[in-house]
Formats: sequence, C-alpha cells, structure tokens
Amino acid sequence: MHIGKTIPHSEFRIMRVVRTVSVVCLAIALIPVGTRAQEAGDPTLLRSHASLFGVGYHNLLDTYLSPLEYTGTEVRILREHARLTHLMNDRVAYQNTLQGHIAYCKSPTDDAKTISGMVDWTFAWRYQWQPSESLTLQAGPAIGTHLGFAYNTRNGNNPAQARIAVDAGLSAAASYRFQCLGKSFTARYQADLPLVGAMFSPNYTQSYYEIFSLGNYDHNICATHLFQAFNISQMLSLDMPLGNHTIRLGYLCNIRQSHVNHLKSHDWSHAFMLGYVKQFQLIKPNRKQP
Repeated sequence: MHIGKTIPHSEFRIMRVVRTVSVVCLAIALIPVGTRAQEAGDPTLLRSHASLFGVGYHNLLDTYLSPLEYTGTEVRILREHARLTHLMNDRVAYQNTLQGHIAYCKSPTDDAKTISGMVDWTFAWRYQWQPSESLTLQAGPAIGTHLGFAYNTRNGNNPAQARIAVDAGLSAAASYRFQCLGKSFTARYQADLPLVGAMFSPNYTQSYYEIFSLGNYDHNICATHLFQAFNISQMLSLDMPLGNHTIRLGYLCNIRQSHVNHLKSHDWSHAFMLGYVKQFQLIKPNRKQP
C-alpha cells in the first residue's frame, strides 16, 4: 500500500528542469556581483577627467621682438586626466594635463599688438599619502613639453618668435574634502616646478633666416635650469556638486620666464577657470574567472 501522491514522470521532469534553470540563473547572477565587488576594491580602476575653460590677464615680454612689456587678455583651455597606478602598492598617482592658451596683448603706448599662444603637455607621477581621512598629499617627478609662438604686428624684420622647450622637475598637490550644507566639497592646490630642461632660442641680433636658410647655428639649443629659466604653474580649485554633476572653479597662475642668449622673455598668466569633473570606474573582466 502506497502512502502519498505519486508524481507523474512528466511532472518530475519539469520540476527537474526548473530546478536546474534556477541554479544556473543564480550562478550567472552571482558571478557579476563577485566580479564588480572585487573591482570596486581596486582603486587603480578609478578615473578622473576634468575639462576647464578660462579667461584672464596676460603679461608678455620678449626682447627679441620688443623691449616693452605687452599686456592684455588670454583665453585658456585645460584638460586633465588622473588615476592611480599599481606602483608602490597603489600609492602612485598619474596625471596627464594638456592645456593651451592664446593671448592678445597691447604695448603701453597702444601703438603695437602682440598675439601669442602656447600648448603645454605635462606628465606627473606623484606618491600620495593621507595624514587624515579628509586630507591627501602628493609629491613626485614631472616632465613637460611646451610649444608656442609670439607675433608682433609692428615688426618688419623678425616679427615672430618660436617657443619650444622641454623640462623636468617636481610636482606637488594637496586636496581636502569637507562637508557643507550636506554636500561633499573638495578643495585642491597643485604646483609644478621645472628644475632642468632645454629650449630653443635665437641668439642676440640673429635672424631666423640665418638659422634655417643659411644654417648658421649659434647656441640655439640652450640648456636651462631653475635660476636661468624660472617656471612655475599653480592651480587652486574647488570641486562642488551640482545635481548629478561636479563643477570645478579654479584660479590658475602660470609663470614662465627665461634669460638665455642675452634675450629676456616672460609670460605671466592669471586666469579664472570654470569646468566640470567626470569620475568613473572601469569594469574589466576578471581573467581568473572561467
């Protein structure tokens, strides 16, 4: 005598299929969760991109073109990419900064104009540590390349000057996170100081026709150092939330000056910057998973 209800063979097969499908679906659902949890703990997958636009004051001197200082307005664009690397146990941050500006300046007597522009590309590797939960400090080496020009509208002979330079130095940054009105803000200061490098410059009274057409080289590739070509770039910024976005307000002070081949030059910039910051996390497949 049998006690209980006998399950038909067809219904038993359906239950077995449902159970198998459920186990497979559960396994598929758990795999991505485990992978993302592992990736979320990897700080090197975090990326930060910033795009800024600025307008400010520009002071220009180039004794190859004129003994006078020219002042005017500049327009500047800056793009920054930052991330952590695996160096020194994920404590080295890498930063790639590309910025360019164009300036329109006038002489003190307003009888001549100078148009100048420069593109700067800087790479920095900074070791970072946290004295507190809110404060992060960074310091390390940096290299930079610089390409630009200056054109004087009044000069008949030698109206333009090319600017080409490479350098290596130090980069430091400090960021502080704080809460205000229930929102998270980040204040940041960064300074880049080149120590040694090389730059192109014609010699005193030497024309570009002599350099490139006649091939008369006269110490036109000059080694530079801190006391011969003092350059420093400083950026003070504040990141603040605006809805689902992060807005960055900043002040940029960029000083470039040199004294080589009996020629003096400087570019002093003071610009107020406005832009946005985009932070995201890369999701890579875990190769250890089947």
